[in-house]
Amino acid sequence: MSLKKKTFADEEIPIFDSAVIYKRGEYWQMRMWLEKEGKYARFSLRTRSQSTAEDKAKGYFHRLMADQLAGKKYFSNTTKCGVEEYLKQRYKDVEAGLIVKGRYGTIKTHLDHWLNFIGRDTKLKELDRTDCENYFYERTKTKKRISVSQTTIANEQSTINAMMLWLFKRQETLIEAFDFKKLPRIDKGDDTKRRAMFTDEELARIKAILEEKIKTYKRKKKLEQSDLTEILVAYYFLISIATGLRRSEQLQLCWNDIDTVSKGVAGEGEIEAIGMIKFTIRAETSKVRKTRKFLIQEWEYTFGLDYLTHNLYKKAVEEKRAPVDYGKWLLFSLDGVTPLTPRTIGLHFDKLLKAADIKDTDTRDLVPYSFRHNFITKMVNAGFNPTQVGEVCGTSTTQIEQTYYHTTERKMIENALPNYYFKDDLLVPK
Repeated sequence: MSLKKKTFADEEIPIFDSAVIYKRGEYWQMRMWLEKEGKYARFSLRTRSQSTAEDKAKGYFHRLMADQLAGKKYFSNTTKCGVEEYLKQRYKDVEAGLIVKGRYGTIKTHLDHWLNFIGRDTKLKELDRTDCENYFYERTKTKKRISVSQTTIANEQSTINAMMLWLFKRQETLIEAFDFKKLPRIDKGDDTKRRAMFTDEELARIKAILEEKIKTYKRKKKLEQSDLTEILVAYYFLISIATGLRRSEQLQLCWNDIDTVSKGVAGEGEIEAIGMIKFTIRAETSKVRKTRKFLIQEWEYTFGLDYLTHNLYKKAVEEKRAPVDYGKWLLFSLDGVTPLTPRTIGLHFDKLLKAADIKDTDTRDLVPYSFRHNFITKMVNAGFNPTQVGEVCGTSTTQIEQTYYHTTERKMIENALPNYYFKDDLLVPK
């Protein structure tokens, strides 16, 4: 194995007998002729120093030589191909019941963000442990359109390194993990939890804006595609507030999972009926892989959404392009099978915060998941025990106790004044 080139320019330095380093701009590059593959392996040494470049090049030379002797190919996969292969394996885990489809969707989203950062045509074997040291900065500081929480970044980094280890074991990469920068410790105290939630007044403003948006579109004679998306997202947020569902659970709801329940209530005159909506979260869509059912009283949101999607279904049937029966039509989808994307939800969430005049968003960890925090906290403050909350929300009793049954000012006041209780933020004698 030797270099095809025998003469070198001033800033070209041979490394042993089959590689050369050279400058491109201010940085040193390396190329090495791989005889078995009939190509040059080329990559940046990421240094302006000649001596450092020579040392790094010798290290790469020995590594590539060892791989070639072991029968490994350098020109194998790009990062895009590596992600595709990893996702194929994880989808087998979905089919085997090891992870739910929602979790698979989260993994796919995490890795798509990584591809945007690292580049889709980057060679897997050119990746270095330090290539993602600025991942947190790029995901949080330079992307202004959608706010991203630190917890989200930590989860993404975990997913990325899980994939890297999988690829390393299959000899697709030369590293088993990236050295991500250590993230600052997240304060788990009450103040942090409150920053990740909306106040009652803020939530009321948000609901009013969403309800008015739906009314505005109902008055339109013709709806454009962007109108349909916006109204669908509005229903998504309203039902999220009313149910406290996780995003993955909510996006996988189909109309077979929804039912109406009516119960008679004895009054002064005739027996009245209270309408409710029953949600069934299937085991295959639940994070904890356990089916659960619960009721909500906000039936008008679901009925309004049913009217919207049923019209979409009827149009699809008329045009002979309906992909599924209506029972399997996803609630939050324009075509019945493709749910709203996290990006779409995030973009509309940011617009919603501005429209509702939510203050201090740069110092609060407000995300669409905050609606779930508000829902669970509302149940806790209403006196439901951890088991009841866990059954409705699909969360373990331990998690509910550790996360939501923390001492708050409201609870301290109730403990100090046991003969009173809160009603509309006012103390009322028992």
